[in-house]
Amino acid sequence: MLDLLADNIVAKLSLLVLLFVAVAGAAFTLVNVAAARSRARQRLGAAGGMPVDTSVRIGTLRTDINRSAWGRLVDTIERSGLSLADTKDQLLRQRLQAAGFTSPAAPRIYTLVRLSLVVLLPATLLLLHWLSSDPPGMFALYVQSMVAALAGLYVPALFVRAKADRRQQALINGFPDALDLLLVCVEAGLGLEAAFARVGQEMVHSHPLIAEQLGTVVLELRAGRSREDALRRMADRAQVDEIRAFATLLIQSTKLGSSVGQTLRIYASEMREKRRMRAEEKAHRLPVLLSIPLVACMLPVMIGVLMLPAAIRVIRTIIPAMAGQ
Repeated sequence: MLDLLADNIVAKLSLLVLLFVAVAGAAFTLVNVAAARSRARQRLGAAGGMPVDTSVRIGTLRTDINRSAWGRLVDTIERSGLSLADTKDQLLRQRLQAAGFTSPAAPRIYTLVRLSLVVLLPATLLLLHWLSSDPPGMFALYVQSMVAALAGLYVPALFVRAKADRRQQALINGFPDALDLLLVCVEAGLGLEAAFARVGQEMVHSHPLIAEQLGTVVLELRAGRSREDALRRMADRAQVDEIRAFATLLIQSTKLGSSVGQTLRIYASEMREKRRMRAEEKAHRLPVLLSIPLVACMLPVMIGVLMLPAAIRVIRTIIPAMAGQ
């Protein structure tokens, strides 16, 4: 590839044009986003007569799909006759929600990205080989195109899975702290909805994902959704066993009339114990993980240091003896 860029002026110009387009597009997007946020802050400040605090994220039950460029693109493509609906739309939507993509158009955008990569990656590879002065054979070209198409098909799925895993880990790490704060709020006399709102406000900076989940529950409750439905939707969005069990406990406590404070106290204690056990498990894995670099890096050096004097002595003894013979 480097030889191609060094020898072919057309490939150089193509690469420079692609880099320019990518940088210009990213800069244009950032400028538009900053300008839109600035205009929104100015409108809110003018309407309220006071400065707006931009450090706190304000949620909404409405979606921004009508203002989204991706949403408009998907709608245009589907109006042209190409359906982007997936056969397993519900399962795909759950995976995307676990990764943080909660837009109604997220499954269709995901399908569009996969189709685009499946076509664009092999086309880019074929274009580079066509511009090359020494193109490969047909079989090698076919294999490379198939690999590029498979990469375009599976890379988005791997990206979504990795992001969902990171998001779930962040939710698991911050959930015990949220339970402790909920317990304090409930025992202080706040209702469950007010406790969710207060804890969500307090955890905006320390655990923003937990704050987002609690804030969404508060918005749904204020919009008229039942507590059971709102809690089950939170568990479906998070895709975390601890949060799903927490929602089930609150629903059962509400139905049976038991104390919510006592339920939170017991479950918070269990969550703290689980977090301590996870920390101990990671600490106990360290010696095993450290043994691999120790054996691979330090053991050959130690063997060389121990064997080098003996090897030098053998050489000094054997070589003169062989020379004397």
